[in-house]
Amino acid sequence: MNRLRIKSIQEVVQETQKSKLHKSLGVFDLLLLGIGGVIGTGIFTTTGIAAATYAGPAITLSFLLGGIACIFVAMTYAELGSMLPVAGSGYTYAYITLGEMVATLDGWLIIMVCTFGGSAVAAAWSGYLLGILESFQIHLPYALTHVPAQGGIVNLPAMMIIGLLSLFLIRGNEGLSKLNSLLVGIKLGAIFLFILLSAPHIDMKNWEVFAPQGFWGIAAGTGFIFLSYTGFDTLVSAAEECRNPNRDLPIGIIGSLLICGTLYIIVAGVLTSIIPYTLLNNSEPVAFAMRSNGIELGAKLVAAGAVAAMSTVLITQIYGQSRILLVIARDGLLPAFFTKLHARFATPYCGILITGFIMMIISGFSPVATLMQLSSMCALANFSLVSLCAMIMRYKHPEQKRPFRCPAIYLVASISMGVCLFLFFQLLPENWVPFGISLLVGIIAYACYGYRKSPLA
Repeated sequence: MNRLRIKSIQEVVQETQKSKLHKSLGVFDLLLLGIGGVIGTGIFTTTGIAAATYAGPAITLSFLLGGIACIFVAMTYAELGSMLPVAGSGYTYAYITLGEMVATLDGWLIIMVCTFGGSAVAAAWSGYLLGILESFQIHLPYALTHVPAQGGIVNLPAMMIIGLLSLFLIRGNEGLSKLNSLLVGIKLGAIFLFILLSAPHIDMKNWEVFAPQGFWGIAAGTGFIFLSYTGFDTLVSAAEECRNPNRDLPIGIIGSLLICGTLYIIVAGVLTSIIPYTLLNNSEPVAFAMRSNGIELGAKLVAAGAVAAMSTVLITQIYGQSRILLVIARDGLLPAFFTKLHARFATPYCGILITGFIMMIISGFSPVATLMQLSSMCALANFSLVSLCAMIMRYKHPEQKRPFRCPAIYLVASISMGVCLFLFFQLLPENWVPFGISLLVGIIAYACYGYRKSPLA
C-alpha cells in the first residue's frame, strides 16, 4: 500500500475555486485577526508563569528568541500562503510535497494546537474573570471554577466562554470582524495602560538576578511561551476568505507578528521589573503585579482588557480549527459533515460546534500549564514541517508563481526547522507521553477511515 500519495497543485487550486466561503477579509482585517490571535494569554498569563518557573527577568530574551524563530517561520508561511491561498495551511502544503499520510499528521498537529491552545486560553480567561469578580467581593464556588488538579471539580467559566464564542462564530465573518476589531482595540488599550501606569514603579533591583537558570532556563522559557506566537499561522486558514490573498496574506502574517513580538518584549520587561519574578506564578500575573504596587483601579481595567484579549485568541483558535477540519474533510480524510456550510451564514457550523464542545471538555478539566506545553509542542512540530515543505516546494515547483518570495529560502527554512526542533526538546519530558498519545489518535483515525475514504485511494 502506498501511503505517500501526493496531491498536485492543480487539484488543490481547482478545489479552492469551488469554495463557497465568503471572500470578505481585507489586509486590515487580517492584521487585526493576526494581532487578535497572537496577543492574549502570552502577555497576560504565560509571561508571568514562564518567568517564575524558568527564565526570570530573562523572559524578555525568551520572547526575543521565540520572535526570531517565528520570523523565519512566518517568511516560509508567507511564501507558501501567497503561492497557494488555501484554507488548509501546513496540511495542504504537506499533501503536495510529502504525501497524504504526513499531511494527515500535520493536519492533526494543527488541530491539537488549536484544541490545546484554545483550552489553555479559556482557562487563563477564567482566572482573570475570577480576579475581576473577587476585586468586587464576588466569590464564585471554588469547586466550580477550578480543575481537579487544583482541588476543584470543573472550570465552568472556561467552558462557558468557549460555548458562547462558538455560537457567535457561526454567524460568519461580518460579525466576527466587528467584534474582533473592538476586542483588539480594548486589549491594545489595556497593554498601553499597563505600561503607562507601571513605568513609575520600575525597580531595577528586581533584575539583579536576571537569568536564574542561565541559558537553558531562557531556552526552556522560549519553549513554554512559544504558544504565545502561534496565532499568526491561523491567518493562512483564512486564505479562501481573503479578497486579495496573494498580496494581503504576507502583509498580515509578517506585520502582525512584528507588532506582537515588540509588545511581548516590552510588557515582559516592565512586568518583571515592578515585582520579583518569583511571585508571578499565578493565573493573572499582570493584574497581580499592579495590585502589589497599589495600582488597584489600573489592575481592574487591565484585567478587563485581558479578558477581551483572550476572547480574541479563542475566536482565532476556534475559527482556525473549524477551517482545517473543513479542508481535511473535503479531501475525504474526515467525515463529510465537517464540510457542511450554514444555509444563511456560509460557515462550517458542524466543525465549529464540535471544536467548541471538545475544547469545553478539555478546558473544564485540565490544568492550564499542561495545556500550554502541549500546544507549544504541537506548534513547534508543525512549524518544522512547514519549513521543510517550503524548501521542497521551491525545489519541485520553481516555476510556480510566488507573489512573495522568501529570501534565501533554504537557509531561512533550515534555521527555522533547527530552532523549532531545539525548542521542542526543551519542553518537559512528562508532556511527551500525552503528546504521543494525541498524535497516535490521529494516526489511528487515518488508518481506519482516511486511508480508505481518500479520493486518491
